[in-house]
Amino acid sequence: MKKMLPWLITALLGITLIAVAAGLLWDKFFPKDTNDVNAAVQNVEAKHLSADEIVELTAELTGIKTNLADPEYIVSIDFAFQLDTATAKADFEKIMQIKIKPIIIKTLADTKPEELNGANGKDQLSAKLVNLINKTLPEGKLTQIEITNFVLASM
Repeated sequence: MKKMLPWLITALLGITLIAVAAGLLWDKFFPKDTNDVNAAVQNVEAKHLSADEIVELTAELTGIKTNLADPEYIVSIDFAFQLDTATAKADFEKIMQIKIKPIIIKTLADTKPEELNGANGKDQLSAKLVNLINKTLPEGKLTQIEITNFVLASM
């Protein structure tokens, strides 16, 4: 038994060191999701604009009605999109029906009804849409999305 004790201690120490090393290197080999919707909200610069500037830089998309991931639920939703420049708004309005609306419909089609509950759920949807829409804009940047009308109903 006395001859086996040093080997047992060495084995336990080795296992402990391996576990600690694995814990420290875990984030390096398995990074967190890079599509984190909170990152989009943090990356957007907050500028204080006058009411006239807000109206000048905001485009509206109304009348979106689609099913959610659960086919028993339907959502009717309207959005207000605030862009960073007037030229970005003009470009946005040109592609709104052919590029932006399909992105919104696809995102809602992958969304479960319980994910839209409360202000936090709507903020998460807005942040996800900011990420997706900014990738398709030819010029400028989408800075904010507001949900101006929201009705969720079961069929």
